[in-house]
Amino acid sequence: MRLGSGAFAAGCVVIEVLGVALFLRGFFPAPVRSSSRTEHQTGPAAPEPSAGASSNWTKLPPPLFSKVVIMLIDALRDDFVFGSKGVKFMPYTTYLVEKGPSRSFVAEAKPPTVTMPRIKAMMTGRLPGFVDVIRNLNSPALLEDNIITQAKEAGKRIIFYGDETWVKLFPKHFVEYDGTTSFFVSDYTEEREAHPPSLLVLCGDHGMSEHGGHGASSLEEVNTALLFISSAFKRKPGDVRPPARAQQTDLAATLAIGLGLPIPKHSVGHLLFPVVEGRAMREQLRFLHLNTVQLSRLLQENVPSYEREPGFEQFRMSEKLHGNWVRLYLEENNSEVLLNLGTKVRRQYLDALKALSLALSRQVAHYDIYSMVVGTVVVLEVLALLLLSIPQALGATAELEVPLSSPLFSLLFYLMFLLLWATHVVVCTSAEGFCYLCSLSWPTAGSVMVLVSVMFCAVVSALTRTCVDGQLLRRNLALSSSWSELSLLILAGTVGHALSLGASSFVEEEHQTWYFLLSTLCLALGHRSYRDCFLRDGREPQRCSHVEGASASVAPALQDKSTGCDVLEVNQEHKSLSSLDTLPGHEKCMMLAGPWLILGCCRLLRSLNQTGVQWAHRPDLGHWLTSSDHKAELSVLAALSLIAIFVLVQGRCSQVSRAALALGLLGVYCYRAAIGQVLSPWQRGNKDISRGIIEARCVYVSVLGILFTGTRGMLQSCALASDVPVQPMCLWDVHSGLVLLAALLFRPHNLPVLVCSLLTQTMMARFVWRPLRHTAVEVAAMHYWFGQAFFYFQGNSNNIATVDISAGFVGLSTYVEIPAMFLTAFATYTGPVLWASHLVNFLSAEPSRSSALRHACFCYALVGSIPVAAYIILVTALRYHLFIWSVFSPKLLYEGTRLLITAALCVCFTAVGRASAKADLGKIAINARLS
Repeated sequence: MRLGSGAFAAGCVVIEVLGVALFLRGFFPAPVRSSSRTEHQTGPAAPEPSAGASSNWTKLPPPLFSKVVIMLIDALRDDFVFGSKGVKFMPYTTYLVEKGPSRSFVAEAKPPTVTMPRIKAMMTGRLPGFVDVIRNLNSPALLEDNIITQAKEAGKRIIFYGDETWVKLFPKHFVEYDGTTSFFVSDYTEEREAHPPSLLVLCGDHGMSEHGGHGASSLEEVNTALLFISSAFKRKPGDVRPPARAQQTDLAATLAIGLGLPIPKHSVGHLLFPVVEGRAMREQLRFLHLNTVQLSRLLQENVPSYEREPGFEQFRMSEKLHGNWVRLYLEENNSEVLLNLGTKVRRQYLDALKALSLALSRQVAHYDIYSMVVGTVVVLEVLALLLLSIPQALGATAELEVPLSSPLFSLLFYLMFLLLWATHVVVCTSAEGFCYLCSLSWPTAGSVMVLVSVMFCAVVSALTRTCVDGQLLRRNLALSSSWSELSLLILAGTVGHALSLGASSFVEEEHQTWYFLLSTLCLALGHRSYRDCFLRDGREPQRCSHVEGASASVAPALQDKSTGCDVLEVNQEHKSLSSLDTLPGHEKCMMLAGPWLILGCCRLLRSLNQTGVQWAHRPDLGHWLTSSDHKAELSVLAALSLIAIFVLVQGRCSQVSRAALALGLLGVYCYRAAIGQVLSPWQRGNKDISRGIIEARCVYVSVLGILFTGTRGMLQSCALASDVPVQPMCLWDVHSGLVLLAALLFRPHNLPVLVCSLLTQTMMARFVWRPLRHTAVEVAAMHYWFGQAFFYFQGNSNNIATVDISAGFVGLSTYVEIPAMFLTAFATYTGPVLWASHLVNFLSAEPSRSSALRHACFCYALVGSIPVAAYIILVTALRYHLFIWSVFSPKLLYEGTRLLITAALCVCFTAVGRASAKADLGKIAINARLS
């Protein structure tokens, strides 16, 4: 069966998305859990150990506090309470820390430092999975054992006021509650007589960076304050203690002991001993014993070689000494021997608790290797199939033969399927830990094996066809020396970028890689413009030596039935470089100056938003503009940027879309003025500041109207087979609708990024790509590079903290999951999306648009697949790296999301290409009838 190269590439990327999803499911490990089937039902408490004597303490100890009030402050960094900032802004709290009845800690929050995973960590004592960051804004009910559920089952009365994340996690636990959305909080006061609580816990869910973001693993983001305040704590005069170090997961065990509740089964934290150090020795040892028994049971259920763990040995020794102490205690021996033995037992218990907690925390790095391997195999098969299909996919016809019947009915397919199925059975019957593929039904797992087998046979078939066809192989080798400098640059840059992802520093500072590649690309384009304008000898260039015959990615595009090289032109096939002489003088000057102007523009954008890790703390233009002292300058810049957007976009729009665009851009400014970010002549003071819901929704109406106009025109063009210029105008309407949506979601100081993106697209299309006759493959690769660079120009990075969550709430009165996820994703990936949209518009305006769109789709899929495949291999090799969760894991989520967007864009490429081909065929048929 023959397929267009665009449809083939789109199908490959969709399969690759499935492989990446399977890899992610295996990479982000299942949390440490108890093997008990009952989540919240607990058995009897472990009895107090005794040696030769019977202890009468077989139940849980009574609660230490009658009431507990937990005050959790979002992003309460440790130095906000314990440092100089605490003395200035929280003086009374500082007094309690230094001289009052309190116990203070610096609690370390594990990444990702976002609200919902941190609440789960504090209430369950378990380290949540990294992938929980995806569900941060729409938290499902927490089903595993936790403090809140234990308190409810013990008959405690629980009241809650605050962020509705708690209400979502514990939907039926509070007898009284008032939940608010984080982005829609209004101040209120209540006149109610307050009684002093028995215990007040002041804590933060995570910290924050110097710029106010959070989500990563810097010290400012992971260190948070944890303060216990109660009249039960006694402090001697002059007893000033620095805050002790603790883990956030230690809070669950401490609260359980304080409330007389069972410790949550999955908790890997340990009791914060300073909270109970004022109790009698027997109570202290009882509390420590209960905690060590809980951790040792969890260790036995999750670690096969638990007996060799140092913490387990210490626990057994501590329990034995504890029994001897109880025997002496029951004999009413109050000698110094009893005190010294109790002190020794307590020290042994504390050492055992730390060792057990550390051993269980390490279990977070247990991976589902089977799922990871199968996902990696699928991704590599897709990449190999794309690479082997280059000669046909980038040929003049932009089509390739896909042997669907051969893989399905070949002996190799059946042998491969039987081998994989046997491996699956062996792995699933011998696996000790959780395996996602083994948990699937047999038909579903069999479908995965069929997919892997089919892809393997397709790769073998393509490889065989390439090797057997000697003429095709010789052409590949012969013409590889004819690559242009630009093709070699794109090849080296793509491969070099993929390899650089194996270093944590290059992942943290990936924006520097793209800035370097983009600058090098501009220099290469400037050199080529100069060479073609001044260094030509005036003769017609040889077709076979021109870069039009070379693929920008890996190999030249060859045609099976031709002895010459294929010409993949964007412009007319009969046009030559001699047409540069016909250009007006000012256009020739712009062609020479264009790459340098773009280079300067990109340098200015680098100063707008500092991103990455190493230099993110440095001041930039964005922070200068967003400060309250420069609101007037920001307002002028935003207004000028919106005007520039209209000027750059409106020229190719239809009349209806042009009017909607103007109204929409005016609405964008009104929205930013309504929420107080920019000045407005009709706004007086802060009294008129609102949430801007009406203004934002008016802009949404304009966006939808423009998109509807463009889509309707495209459908009519395909149905009626109308003239060629109609469809590019409709596509541009869709592009302008996306630009208007980006202008609404961008913060005012980021609007110049959008202006520079549109300006760069205009200059490159008019003065570089068309005059210099770049191939569709080269143009697609350059669009991909520019899209990635502008992703970082927006201020994004591989750090979760740079995701602008507020974009998902523009125009919404409350959180709605699907619109909020779409808006947040679009605002984050605006750069790649707009550059892909411009690529479709640019190629659709050319005579050979159908084949050009197919070539571009194939190139886009290939260039996007290379870094994904390389990064998956590198992450698998580095899965025990020190920075695997803080650096590599967030990047893996970004890569997965980017590949999903690439798949959607390839599908759009294919749809537009087929529509273009249909319109072209309709026009040919009409012309034939007329003739």
